[in-house]
Amino acid sequence: MKPALGLIEMLGFVGVTEAADAAAKAAAIELSAVEKIDGGIISIRFLGDVGAVQAAVEAGVEAAQQVGTLVAHHVI
Repeated sequence: MKPALGLIEMLGFVGVTEAADAAAKAAAIELSAVEKIDGGIISIRFLGDVGAVQAAVEAGVEAAQQVGTLVAHHVI
């Protein structure tokens, strides 16, 4: 298993909550951090194997875009 880090950044709390919920339901990942950044941006971080993190970020982004403004997303 290769460890991976997934990131989603949104404007506002509602979009981040929706992203975290969808990501956690989509794959076996660990929600490692929620961090408030300046300007109303909130970042969430996921840890897990590469495939699970990719699936989680994709699901989180799709769900979050329906209720908020996506700033960025990335899988490392």
